[in-house]
Amino acid sequence: MAAETMEPAGPAPAEGGAVAGCAADGALAGRGAAQGAGEALRRWVRRVPDHPVPGVTFLDITPLLGHGPAFRQAVDALAAAVAGLEFDRILAIEARGFLLGAPLAVQLGKGFVPARKPGKLPLTVVRQAYELEYGQAAIEVHRDAIAPGDRVLIVDDVLATGGTSAAAAALVEQLGGRVAGFAYLIEIAALDGRRRLGDRPVRVVLRA
Repeated sequence: MAAETMEPAGPAPAEGGAVAGCAADGALAGRGAAQGAGEALRRWVRRVPDHPVPGVTFLDITPLLGHGPAFRQAVDALAAAVAGLEFDRILAIEARGFLLGAPLAVQLGKGFVPARKPGKLPLTVVRQAYELEYGQAAIEVHRDAIAPGDRVLIVDDVLATGGTSAAAAALVEQLGGRVAGFAYLIEIAALDGRRRLGDRPVRVVLRA
């Protein structure tokens, strides 16, 4: 479906894009300073039911990525959302987190750390396993990607239950870094993923 002809989509998103359950009214709402951007961007996010498994609805951001002005606006909105946070590097989670975290790092002049699925990185890594809504997974980073004392912003496309983000935070702390905060394009408030992130700052552009 061409992005230009897509109907405005309500949510039922998920961590990393998919989750069982969603907001009852099916609307994506802007939050905080990013409210105006959120309202403009929500029409570029569509729902895909029963993916990757039955009962799970996938939030597809490919229409947003395929529309240059919307993609740029999403990155700008994330940059505005994290204004005031002090950090040295951005750690983004494979795979959709890369699509937002890398351009955000370039825009802000920060280093970029990819948190990858097992077996993808070529050198010595640290690994953290975690539970998904529909299975188990793990992420890894190179052991030399984060130095002791580094302040790290963790970026992903969606905050759902918080398991992936909590695993990323554990990796940062294993290496002696400090989690400066978390940033997401979309948060599914009903799943209360923030409870797994402690008292660290959490910044979002859209809420489901």
